[in-house]
Amino acid sequence: MKYIERIIDKYLLEWKDSSEHKPLLLRGARQVGKSSAVRHLGEKFKHFAEVNFEQLKNIHTFFSGDIDVRLITAKISKYINVPIEPGKTLLFLDEIQACPDAIMALRFFKEDYPQLHVIAAGSLLEFTLQEIPTFGVGRIHSLFMYPFTFDEFLTATENFGLLEAKRDANTREPLDEPFHNQLTDLFRIYLLVGGMPEAVTTWAKTKDFGACQRVLRDIILTYEDDFSKYRKRTSPELLQIAMHGVCHQIGQKFSFSQASSDYRSAQIRSALRLLTLAGIIIPVIATSGNGLPLDAGANESIVKYLFLDPGLLLAILQLDGNAPQKMIEFILSGTPQDLVNKGGITEMVAGLEIMRYKEPIMRYKMFYWQQTGNSIAEVDYLEAQNAQVIPIEVKAGTQGGMKSLWLFMRAKKINYALRTSLENFGSFSYTDPLDNGAVREVDIVPLYALSNRP
Repeated sequence: MKYIERIIDKYLLEWKDSSEHKPLLLRGARQVGKSSAVRHLGEKFKHFAEVNFEQLKNIHTFFSGDIDVRLITAKISKYINVPIEPGKTLLFLDEIQACPDAIMALRFFKEDYPQLHVIAAGSLLEFTLQEIPTFGVGRIHSLFMYPFTFDEFLTATENFGLLEAKRDANTREPLDEPFHNQLTDLFRIYLLVGGMPEAVTTWAKTKDFGACQRVLRDIILTYEDDFSKYRKRTSPELLQIAMHGVCHQIGQKFSFSQASSDYRSAQIRSALRLLTLAGIIIPVIATSGNGLPLDAGANESIVKYLFLDPGLLLAILQLDGNAPQKMIEFILSGTPQDLVNKGGITEMVAGLEIMRYKEPIMRYKMFYWQQTGNSIAEVDYLEAQNAQVIPIEVKAGTQGGMKSLWLFMRAKKINYALRTSLENFGSFSYTDPLDNGAVREVDIVPLYALSNRP
């Protein structure tokens, strides 16, 4: 199968060409394409040596006892019959969570065998890392990988011309209407199919939503089967309840009682933390937005959660019998205004897109602003950019429908914001009559073009 270019490829190549290539840990949820990306990188080497610790259990013994990474790699080379030579071989340690001793050994590659290129990856790897006191902080480099962004979806579906046209557009030079309409239609499809590589390739081949949903349901069941492997550490049932609870509360402040009445809040909170570490959910934390850093004013008791992927979200709702067909019809045929203003899944995907176009070198925190009391107001996302707080509203509509944004900008003395919706590129100014005529500038960036923003 032809490899589909990914954002991560650039960072993997930079790591390969670096004179100081620490052992690399590629982190992310199951089936987001980690192994495929590493194998693609392996084509740049003379030799590619892959070890899957779930399949080759005998290799686990190589890492027991005293750690001599040169001796270990010599044994691996003989066992899999692939030369392992510094500068010529990429050694890929896949599903490394199945062998904690191998995780502990990673740091010794930096110390004792720095010439060798070594990448490790795994599924629910973070659960295992929680059990290891230290696995080489400062001696191991991490990159984080996610499902396809919308740009990658366009690449996978061979919409190269639209991708190029979108990248060339901006608030001063919006897209021609036919391009905008095509991208809007494709973004609707992306909301349904999502970005899991197998679902995207299934869509590219079949254009069959039903076939994609079957793939996605299988992935969800695989995730839940993974939970059972960690039964000694946490309850698989609790992890499943927490994951499904997030899916049923997309776009809302998370309620522990709504998720389950059988578990205490502290138990659910612990499960949510593990799911966050595993990259399955992403917290969006309420903050005062008074300045930078944003987490200085954060209130971690008020949190919304993004789910890993919109296609997987729909698959879970379908498994739970939560009327997903109505949501599918709404996504496909709802007006752009309703889809943006009333669709929690749209707000979620906007947040995922904002996060995934950042450098994949860390796990980023996401924030939003909420005012409670007599006057309820909310701004969907707050970002730090150029030493300033940038409010981002996921909203389609007129200036008069953005009262929360104006309230926040007025209170925090901020004069620039971003609105993302299914409108074309554009911008406008707003003279605030309640703030001595202060002028607020707002750029409009389509949801399908969040990679274009500065």
